[in-house]
Amino acid sequence: MKLSAGILLFRLRNNVPEFFLVHPGGPFFARKDEGHWTVPKGEYPPSESPLDAAIREFEEETGYRPSGNFIELGPIVQKGGKKVLCWAVAGELNAAAIRSNTFELEWPPRSGKKKLYPEIDKGDWFTLADAKKKIKAAQIPFLEELTAILSRG
Repeated sequence: MKLSAGILLFRLRNNVPEFFLVHPGGPFFARKDEGHWTVPKGEYPPSESPLDAAIREFEEETGYRPSGNFIELGPIVQKGGKKVLCWAVAGELNAAAIRSNTFELEWPPRSGKKKLYPEIDKGDWFTLADAKKKIKAAQIPFLEELTAILSRG
């Protein structure tokens, strides 16, 4: 089973939590919106701790290095079988200023033309209701668990 680690960045606005999610870049996701956003995350080697990997991936995909009191959330398994470990942390990030790493892809397929695409083409802050519409369905438990933790104070 492939393993991935990510960070769910959150902030409170008038005591209402908002969640930072990202939209994958590249031609496959260009016209896809609801149900395709995600927590910034990525696979990691066995030599790297999952939390270190989550922090590294967040920084690679956004240009922002999260820090603070990390809250470990329960793992999920995505539709493709990948297990995702996730930590939540409070932070403030200007969504319009994110800078993502890139990947190379032959596009169109079998054209012989390779192009560079950002791994993440945009990020934004969402309320719980909006985040549940945007995020991959398998990742909704991250939002719900963090909301429950925050409501307990």
